Amino acid sequence: MYKIFMIITLSLLAIGWIAYAIWMHKVQEEEKKMGRPTSERLQKTKREVSDWAKKMAQYEPPTLKKTEDRKQKTEDEG
Repeated sequence: MYKIFMIITLSLLAIGWIAYAIWMHKVQEEEKKMGRPTSERLQKTKREVSDWAKKMAQYEPPTLKKTEDRKQKTEDEG
């Protein structure tokens, strides 16, 4: 009687673990398809960086014309 009970119990346990493994595999596949959720803070930071990059793209560095004008003024004065 004990042998029959153990065979049935171990068989059910093995079936349960196999079913659990299959279920967890399906859950992981669904999570991969959904992608990672982004937090509000991360989205805000991305927007700020994007805005900063646009501003930097529009930035024009000072020209050398001002320094050339200074040189000419000093030459005219001297």
